[in-house]
Amino acid sequence: MTNTSNMTEGNAYKVFLGFFFPMLITNILQQAYSFADSVIVGKILGDNALGAVGNAAILIFLITGFIQGIINGFGVIIAQRFGKGDENELRKSVACSIKLSFIITAVLTCVSLLTLKKALLIIKTPSPVFDDCFVYAAIIFGGLFAASAYNLFTCILRSLGDSKTPLTAIIISSLLNIALDLLLICVFKAGVGGAAAATVCAQGTSALICFIKLKKIFCIQLERTNLQMDSKLCTELIKNGLPMAVMNSITSVGCMLVQSYVNALGAVFTSAYAACSKYINLFMLPSVTAGFAVSSFTSQNHGAGKPERIRQGVKCGAYIGIVSYILLGSAMILFPQTLASVMLTSCQAIEISSDFLRITGFGFFTLDLLFVFRSAVQGMGKPLAPMCSGLLEMALRLTVIILLIDKIGFRAAAYAEVTAWVGALAMNFIAYRMNIKKLC
Repeated sequence: MTNTSNMTEGNAYKVFLGFFFPMLITNILQQAYSFADSVIVGKILGDNALGAVGNAAILIFLITGFIQGIINGFGVIIAQRFGKGDENELRKSVACSIKLSFIITAVLTCVSLLTLKKALLIIKTPSPVFDDCFVYAAIIFGGLFAASAYNLFTCILRSLGDSKTPLTAIIISSLLNIALDLLLICVFKAGVGGAAAATVCAQGTSALICFIKLKKIFCIQLERTNLQMDSKLCTELIKNGLPMAVMNSITSVGCMLVQSYVNALGAVFTSAYAACSKYINLFMLPSVTAGFAVSSFTSQNHGAGKPERIRQGVKCGAYIGIVSYILLGSAMILFPQTLASVMLTSCQAIEISSDFLRITGFGFFTLDLLFVFRSAVQGMGKPLAPMCSGLLEMALRLTVIILLIDKIGFRAAAYAEVTAWVGALAMNFIAYRMNIKKLC
């Protein structure tokens, strides 16, 4: 197979970093166009429009997070087959993953569109942002196949050690997304619906580019027998992917519960929370990327039976997390007001956002390390511990927000985030230590 990377051989650190950096640039560009969306929406359409997009993002992640989680679970199996060198099982795993992803996405598209309005009411979406929130989420859910295809194809490529093709795809789609944002929002006055349409088009473009690359790799290898549904393989894929999907959904539900309490405080708090969430998503990128790299690296080496290389990959990922905290966590602590003013215009929104960023900045290192150790456990084919940590995250978020919201207001949301990160990190670190010892 050309243009793939066997991560079971060679200098572990060099191989890991060679896989990590193209993927980091990919994720930075992906967040950059998401960030550009927020800046364009916030500065041109106003704080309420930004609040609508941020409010919708919580619901969107409930669905896309489920899809991404189950696809990442499929990716672990694919990477393990690749690490073993079992090409027949590898081809069958890829074919089965594509079929299952299509079915799951079709079901979730229908469910999300039918329940959207009720879901917005459940999380107490403020009336000033309700209509925009509905329009934005409806367009994203309508284009869910684009997001699902992009996640699936990039996950398969990562499992095979290819982090460069997704980089090419995201460069092209990022430029397209920003151009469409400016065209649809500034020229055609399409509002938040224009921003959503631009995102769907960009995701579809990325998916197409990655699919073309996959077709070149697999068009000869895939045979008619590989395309038949194998019930045993489907069960294995779902067994590995479902806990990751549930974990993401549980995390999303916890965020939705926090969002509902924030929404009850008023539209200005909704806008502030949306801006803060964008910064958290942006600043956790290096560690999220390190987590993806750890997952693929661990999966391949687990399949090859090389636990010492797994340790080396996890160590490298942890170092990346620490460096990320030093550089980015400190920015949240030292310059929160400057960061908030980039997206927000209201003085009150900027002030309350600054408090949130400062508090979460102090605990950000726990989130950085969480992604690394959780991904290592998943890569070893042990998805239950990460799923349980998702339950713990939700419980901690809800407990803290209920206990503190009436006493300290919006800052309770920040403390809820940090507490959830600490609890989840502890559980996943223990799970990693237990499972790596079993392999050695």
